[in-house]
Amino acid sequence: MGNLRHIKKITPYQDINNVLYFLAEGIRNIFGDNLVGMYLTGSLSYGDFNKKRSDIDLVVVLKKPASSKKIKMIKRLHLDAERKYKKWSKKIECSYIPLDMLQNILPPKTPRPYVGGGIFYSKAPYGNEWIINQYFLYKHGTALIGHDFKTLIKPIEITDVKKACVKDLFKEWKPKITDSVYLANSHQQSYIVLNLCRILYTILCNDAVSKSVAALWVEKEYPQWKELIDTANAWEYGKEMNHKDETINFIKFIIAKVKK
Repeated sequence: MGNLRHIKKITPYQDINNVLYFLAEGIRNIFGDNLVGMYLTGSLSYGDFNKKRSDIDLVVVLKKPASSKKIKMIKRLHLDAERKYKKWSKKIECSYIPLDMLQNILPPKTPRPYVGGGIFYSKAPYGNEWIINQYFLYKHGTALIGHDFKTLIKPIEITDVKKACVKDLFKEWKPKITDSVYLANSHQQSYIVLNLCRILYTILCNDAVSKSVAALWVEKEYPQWKELIDTANAWEYGKEMNHKDETINFIKFIIAKVKK
């Protein structure tokens, strides 16, 4: 898989580069020839990263699914990373995806290993954001190990992304209207508002952009939501965002716009 020294300068943030190098080295050692590639995705890959609020998003592609033995090894690796790099504890997300799953437009039915929020899941289901995430990975993903992600799959059509956004809105976010526990979390309030901005932009503008770009567009088109969106954009870890009712109303607003 070649030398990993380039990872030490892959982002403008040296502490993050250290985390990426540690994980990449461990993942390469664990999987060897079964490893197709490891990719940096999310806000770090498309210039929307904020150290005070953003996560580190990763995707590992394998030739064949990880064995139970390898799953235990990657669980240990992530636990070690959480302890070694406490600043990024609970802020690393990583999926382990078999190569043949990437050909699916719909979310695969077979679960995969996934770590998020400091919790390791040996069998995590794929969500409605499956093809949305693949679209951003295809457009902006950075290879830490392996070839460019574009060599692994065919181009993803924006019409498929729009369909996934609609499904995500109604299956994932509409039920949150009545989920008072979920909405009491400041992080989730911020995430929902910005994610819904991107969903609305994608559906109405026939394109997929970063959450920040989408949020600015929604503010301009629907200025009545500017205060809520600005609050969501300004949220950082450790801060409170007490806008549960406004967030519920925003979900209802987005649903009404999409239904039109």
